[in-house]
Amino acid sequence: MSLRCGIVGLPNVGKSTLFNALSRAGADSANYPFCTIDPNVGVVPVPDERVTKLADLAGSANTVPATIEFVDIAGLVAGASKGEGLGNQFLSHIREVDAIIHVVRCFEDENVVHVAGRVDPEHDMDVIDMELLLKDIETVSRRIDRLSKMAKGGDRKLREELAFCERLLSAMSDADTPARKFDARPEEREWLRSMFLLTSRPVLYAANVSEQDLASGNAFTDVVRSRTEAEGAGMVVVSAELEAQLAELDDEERTLFLADLGVDSSGLDRLVRAAYELLELITFFTAGPKEARAWTIERGTLAPKAAGAIHSDFERGFIRAETIAFDVYARCGSEAAARDAGLLRSEGKQYEVKDGDVILFRFNV
Repeated sequence: MSLRCGIVGLPNVGKSTLFNALSRAGADSANYPFCTIDPNVGVVPVPDERVTKLADLAGSANTVPATIEFVDIAGLVAGASKGEGLGNQFLSHIREVDAIIHVVRCFEDENVVHVAGRVDPEHDMDVIDMELLLKDIETVSRRIDRLSKMAKGGDRKLREELAFCERLLSAMSDADTPARKFDARPEEREWLRSMFLLTSRPVLYAANVSEQDLASGNAFTDVVRSRTEAEGAGMVVVSAELEAQLAELDDEERTLFLADLGVDSSGLDRLVRAAYELLELITFFTAGPKEARAWTIERGTLAPKAAGAIHSDFERGFIRAETIAFDVYARCGSEAAARDAGLLRSEGKQYEVKDGDVILFRFNV
């Protein structure tokens, strides 16, 4: 699976600057061609030194990292839920992403006008949160209207779904509860998923600061952090302008530049790590003469389903997974050495794949 993150924010918060910088940085640092799917979608490699190391150890001809899609969603303004600005484009694109990266302006710059006339992170966060919620209220209300007509025939399942939607609408309208926070019963979760609600997406806040505030943050980032802790959301402090500068440097220059600023990784690295943690994703690897490749799966995935991430035939005809932890592989220096040392494990259908596993799947179809 390829992780797809939508970058959202009010105008002039640094959203597009961050998108452009991350895209270029990802392409340059991994020698991986930046791919433009359409004017606002970029596919870049997930930074992971393990797959490069694995390729060296396995003598692989090619290195294929996992990828992440960044979607630069049209700037949002108050009233987007009613179509103001580019609201409809904004909202339709959010339905297609796995997570939202909400860029919040946390810097002062008299040359960059704020749409509200002042820098106020909490206000900015409220605007976007409310627009998403209002659109979801509209979506649920339409579902209720349709179910009310259909349920007149007395169908029990339709009446149950109608009652669920009415509870959901009440929580959204009366308590401003986003879909991701709504306490749906197990049997109701498919109804919730089927509506593709905007507020069902997990949110990662990117507090955009000046270069000088990157290492320690500022009063604005304190506001964002307080809010995210209360919500149980993720947060990363980034500098879009700095990322734009980093995108022009080679690996060695980039490392030295970051060290001078007191940080040990780029905004891309930290955003990806935070997004993986937010969505509970992990990486496993395959390696051979042709290529070493990283694969993204959900934490808790069993071996047959992980095999299916490569090809459906692997899952359908799964026999076993010959597995070596990456650290063990690196310490031994090769698959053969790990096998000779008795450190290669043969795992069955109930094995839960771990982050960093190097796997050879045996299958028969």
